[in-house]
Parts: sequence; C-alpha cells; structure tokens
Amino acid sequence: MNKRLEEYFVEKGLFITAIFSIIVILLIIAFIFREGFPIFQEYGFLNFIFGMDWAPSDGQYGVFTMIIGSLCITILALIMAVPLSILCAIFMAEIAPPTMTKILKPVIETLAGIPSVVYGFFGLIVLVPFVRVQFGGTGFSMLTASIILTVMILPTIISVSVDALRSVPLEYKEASLALGATQWQTIKNVIFPAAIPGVITAIILGMGRAVGETLAVIMVAGNVTQIPGSIMDPVRALTSNIALEMGYATGLHYNALFGTAVVLFLMIMVLLVIANYYHYKKKVVIGGGYL
Repeated sequence: MNKRLEEYFVEKGLFITAIFSIIVILLIIAFIFREGFPIFQEYGFLNFIFGMDWAPSDGQYGVFTMIIGSLCITILALIMAVPLSILCAIFMAEIAPPTMTKILKPVIETLAGIPSVVYGFFGLIVLVPFVRVQFGGTGFSMLTASIILTVMILPTIISVSVDALRSVPLEYKEASLALGATQWQTIKNVIFPAAIPGVITAIILGMGRAVGETLAVIMVAGNVTQIPGSIMDPVRALTSNIALEMGYATGLHYNALFGTAVVLFLMIMVLLVIANYYHYKKKVVIGGGYL
C-alpha cells in the first residue's frame, strides 16, 4: 500500500512539473508575441521582415539584413563544424579504444559547459587580431564569428551523432564484417547510412544553438547592419540586435526588438520541427529491422 501511494505521488509530482514547464514556456511565448505585435501592426509585418534599414531614430525597423547576417554566420559555422563533428563522432563510436573514448567524452562535455563569454573573450583576444593580420580589415567579421560558433556547436553535434551511430543494431555491423567488408567499408556503407537521420538531427540542433547564440557573436562579429559582401565583412545577428539595444529602447523601438525576438523564435521553431521530424524518421524499416 505504501509503495502504491508513493508511486502515485511521484507520478502526480512529475505530471505537475511537466505541466508547469509547459505553462511557463507558453507564458514566455505569449509575452514575446504580445510585446512584438505593435510593431507588426504599425510598421507592417512584411516591411519589418524585408526592410533593409534599421534606424530607430528615423523610424526604420527593417531586420532583413540581420536575418541574412544570422543565416550567413550559421551556415559558415556549419560548413566548418559538420565535417569535423561527423569524423570525430565516427572515431569515438567505432574506432577509438575505450580508454581514449573515456578521455574524449569529458573533454567534449567540458567544451559544451564553457560559458559563451569565455569563447567571446578568446575570439576578441586571439581570433580578431589573427584575422586582422592574416586577412586584413578590422578582424571583426562574419568569419571570426563563424569560427567561434564552430567550436561552440561541436559538442552538440558530436554527442548526438555518437548516440545515433551507437544506436545502429550490432547485427548490421556483424553481417557486413561476415561478408568480408573492412571496418571502414562497414562504417561508410552500413553504419553511417543507417545513422543519417540521427546525424541530421544533430546538425539541426547545432544550427539552432548557433542561431540563438548572443554574447560571443556580439564580441567578434562587428555588429554592422548590412548584407555581407564577403566573409570578411562585419555583420549583426538578430540576437545581437536585441542584446545591444534593449537597455535603452522605448516605445515602438522597444516593440521592434520584441518583434526581432518573434522572428528569431519562428526561425528556431522551424529548426526544432525539422529536428523532430528526423528524430521520428529514425524509426524506419531497414532490412526488416527498426532504427
């Protein structure tokens, strides 16, 4: 009887916690949309999204340049991070001896736990002068921000990719090796293709982390509201715009920053929907088995 009562209270406690978490999230979303709605009503949703000029003192609230800036930084970071992450995940999941895996895993987890301000300081002190000397310009650029984001999203992509690779049934590997395939052929032709949905989920989650990063990007991106002509040009991300101007914004300017948050929220929601789609897609039938 006591055990049943204990299980009942634990079950209800977990249920209440889950409901409370959902309510908090919904309240935050409602607050953001409520505060951002006036800018869409007065300035126009399309004008706000596709406007090229951000000049609150002149009544200009276009965030298109910042949307492009966020996407460019994120895409460049993914171009650098994805190959490194996938190769590292394959090494950890299939090749590395257990002793090395025990060393690599906490190191990668430590990278995930480092505060973004530390990455920002590293970029400001080391990467910005290096880019300035080697490539010219001020050093505050899309390239510098992308390098910082590359390091920041590596742990996310590696960890999820390792789990996806290890979730492939052992029978697939054994069957491939029994047919005479080498270890690399087994990884390339059997294990990795079977784990691709999970790897894509990892990439999308890393992309969401990159899109939402603020402090490190502020410190090294240059924060100029323009569409970059090259990777050496300074840019301003959506998150940077909110953080830089929220402290003194009033009136419609204040609502415009919340409108920027709405745009950012919608972008991340799209990424999460895609990630969930590929997460459930892992349960596909391959050779009569489920992944």
